[in-house]
Amino acid sequence: MKTLLLGAVTAALLHITPTVVLVKRQDAVNRLLPGADNFAARELHLSSADSKRLHDAVGWEPPDGVVTFYVGKHQDQASGALIFMRVDCQHGPLELAIGFDPRGTVRGVEVTKATVEMKPWVLEALHAGLTDSYRGLAPDQAPAGAEKVKPKIGAMPGYMAELIDKGVMHAGAAYRLFYEQRR
Repeated sequence: MKTLLLGAVTAALLHITPTVVLVKRQDAVNRLLPGADNFAARELHLSSADSKRLHDAVGWEPPDGVVTFYVGKHQDQASGALIFMRVDCQHGPLELAIGFDPRGTVRGVEVTKATVEMKPWVLEALHAGLTDSYRGLAPDQAPAGAEKVKPKIGAMPGYMAELIDKGVMHAGAAYRLFYEQRR
């Protein structure tokens, strides 16, 4: 009983609500890797030196030391690469899908998951055009989507936009440091 009560109090304090799917992963893949009919996962197990490089670049490293890129091809020609990126905050996790075209620029960003609590905030940021600013972004450019939509949205949607910027920045660094070098 004591454990159950402690668990309930912890859950109430953390107030993390269930995760909901905003965009199915398959739909994100279809939009971000258009025309691809052959897919392969490229799993990169980072050495401690690689993790340090990534952390030094953007203040982040994957918790399990693995970065996975999904490569799409059509008739043996690469149509792009995609990475699913998780961004955590006190309200719960966000999951993003960031697609890169064959030149290495961002093709698009989809928010695939958020918590029930965060969903309206995320949707407000998205409806304000947040992801439009990521298209064409080079992996070494800092995303500034939040900066562009903040004047049009509330404080919490602005915070969600900052988190999405952070996820795009992490994905760009992983792409630049590890995917481009191994193409």
